[in-house]
Amino acid sequence: MGASGGSGRSTVSGLLAASLSTAGSAIVLDTAPRLASPWPAWPAKPGAGLASLPPDEPFTRAQVQAAASELPGPGGNWHVLTDHQEWHHGQLSLPSAPAAWYQLASGGGWQAVVADTTHPVAHDIVTARAGRRTGQTAAWCSLPFAVPVLCALATGPGVAALQTAVKAASAEGLPLQRTVVALSVPGEGRLPPPVKAAATMLQPQVSAVVTVPFDSHVRGHGMAQADRLGRRTYEAGAALAAAVLDAAHRAWGHPLPAAPVPAALPDAPAASVSPNQPAPEGVLT
Repeated sequence: MGASGGSGRSTVSGLLAASLSTAGSAIVLDTAPRLASPWPAWPAKPGAGLASLPPDEPFTRAQVQAAASELPGPGGNWHVLTDHQEWHHGQLSLPSAPAAWYQLASGGGWQAVVADTTHPVAHDIVTARAGRRTGQTAAWCSLPFAVPVLCALATGPGVAALQTAVKAASAEGLPLQRTVVALSVPGEGRLPPPVKAAATMLQPQVSAVVTVPFDSHVRGHGMAQADRLGRRTYEAGAALAAAVLDAAHRAWGHPLPAAPVPAALPDAPAASVSPNQPAPEGVLT
């Protein structure tokens, strides 16, 4: 989740998936519209893409896995589900409900799932509260074993947006006690004093604060060729993964219990729930 636009959210999502893949199968869910997302250009081995999953028919686990693209990492390959259609095709209608994405990830059978969300967190929380409805942020946080990762640039404006997002989340009673903050450094050099001060002030309010260093490969190529990232970047990814797992273990125990599996469609295998269909009876919503 990003405190604002340009918060380093997709890079953090990729680092998390790459690091979590050392312990089990991991995938990033790209929830952004294709023309606003960097993910279609990054995979080394593009899969069939989200468009290959029929919105109005059951599908199998093999179909979900064939739709996923592969990227290399320090501990082996990890995956991303994104839209690989050409730019001139019509935009794919993606589900907005986090529960639909949870169904999709469960259908694919991955052990660790990272959702690259697109909404600015503070705006979502405040508008949802004003409209007396459940916002996207609250819905993502309510999924089984969900650990929010709040991303911001390690700049004065970046941490100011982050502090606002944390205040809004606290006022709404969202689970800051299991939230990890990722501060992405945009360039070489030391952290500005306001960023250091903000990180220190945030430490008691959240589960962990992790700094992601500047990486020239990320600046030039994003998460493409993710096996060529710098050593310090890999270490930051490992620290992020450790912080997420620690937050999950403190909240739900060690080892983690088995996650709930969404109900199957009638006369369909358990892995056949489409993200574009309404949740059938018994599915977490």
